[in-house]
Amino acid sequence: MPEKHILDDKLTLREVVLSARNWIAYFLSSWKVIALWVACGFLLGGLVALIKKPVYVAETSFVLEDADVGQLGQMTGIASLVGVNLGSLGGSSGLFQGDNIIELYRSNNMIGKTLLTRFDGDQLLIHRFIEANELDKKWRKAVDLRALDFALPRENFSITQDSVMREVSRLIREKHLAVTKPDRKLSIIQVSISSKDEQFSKVFNEALVENVNGFYFETKTKKTFENLSILQFQADSVRRILDANLEELAALSDRMPNPNPMMQVGNIAVRKKQIDVQSSSAIYAEIVKNLEIAKVNQRNNTPLIQIIDGPRYPLERYEIKPLKGVVIGAFLAGVMGLVFLYLREVYRRDIAA
Repeated sequence: MPEKHILDDKLTLREVVLSARNWIAYFLSSWKVIALWVACGFLLGGLVALIKKPVYVAETSFVLEDADVGQLGQMTGIASLVGVNLGSLGGSSGLFQGDNIIELYRSNNMIGKTLLTRFDGDQLLIHRFIEANELDKKWRKAVDLRALDFALPRENFSITQDSVMREVSRLIREKHLAVTKPDRKLSIIQVSISSKDEQFSKVFNEALVENVNGFYFETKTKKTFENLSILQFQADSVRRILDANLEELAALSDRMPNPNPMMQVGNIAVRKKQIDVQSSSAIYAEIVKNLEIAKVNQRNNTPLIQIIDGPRYPLERYEIKPLKGVVIGAFLAGVMGLVFLYLREVYRRDIAA
């Protein structure tokens, strides 16, 4: 039996060694209790290894390269020399600068949109997730998931359906989704989905990457695309006006092939139309110049998203091997047995005494 704790403020090395010997002797004398704990841990570890389903991980890595800001800045400087302001044509936005795209992957909007993707026939990914995780049984007291129709348009969802979507999105974000940058200096992003359903992991990963990258691409180019569309519409409109003025000028010239130089009144209509043609030509030339610059700006502002690796069957599988399970179970149970014996002896000696 271990000796009582030293109450003195000073503790010598000899006292430490003696106390350690006493505790070791006590633990050795209680080897049957420790063996019982180890045996229980051995059995529980093996049982967990057999019962616990393997986890399948689907991973996609892609490189993200934004617009060449330096090249656009040089072009802006050159354009300013000829009187063109590219400030209204630029589409750079801080919305997705830095690591914000990672948070976009974790947003309820993107996860919810992916959950409503068709999985196999009429089944949606959210149905597959509920089935794989047995949420209909776990949540049966709160909501009847089988009675909810998630195939409806999202704007027609009830409050209950929105609540379920938000809760499922939270579960995926916290337990199944991982979005990381392996190297902070690089523009490579890895998106991983882990679940006990191999098919769900692969399909959800692919759909999420497609939805988020599509939204990212559309948002990054939306402003420059709108400016390009407006300039193209203006260019087409002015060109039609210019063509009409040229036709009218030709018709007026045909009516008076040899005008009398002494009669200036007859030339007024022709001169007015010539002024219209000249002004339309100048406006059209300026719009076309801005249009070409906008096209270059649109190309420069378009981000490059290139998939490096995507999920392929068979997916990476993580599981507890039976041997590993029994070893870990026996070790943890043995440690818990020692702690139990220590606390029991301390309580018996210092508290119960």
